[in-house]
Amino acid sequence: MEKSDERASAVASKNPRSVYSTDKGRVCPKCGWPEKSCRCSSQMDEAVPDRITARLRIEKAGRKGKTVTIVESLPRNPAFLKELAGELKRTCGSGGKAGGTHIEIQGDHRDKIRDHLRARGWVVKG
Repeated sequence: MEKSDERASAVASKNPRSVYSTDKGRVCPKCGWPEKSCRCSSQMDEAVPDRITARLRIEKAGRKGKTVTIVESLPRNPAFLKELAGELKRTCGSGGKAGGTHIEIQGDHRDKIRDHLRARGWVVKG
């Protein structure tokens, strides 16, 4: 057996998971799958707690000068976030989207969002 064959068999017997690849993006450290399609317990939906503390901030960077209000520190629960995003968009009369643990509303609507969330009994910071 030549040295190149020995080296190839030694590499094949080790963990076949790639260390870095540009085509997959981020890789989950637990299961090795791409982060967006991870199947391990780190991506499970969280239960909605009784007492929620939401953080408000506005952001302009990387958005071509457009202002976006971000509500963060929310539980990772897609159904809950989608419903809350719909309520906030109707309250503000504006567009937006729900992310992993945050909601983005187009425009500076901190006052309206703060009032809406406090009416639900939440603690709002920012």
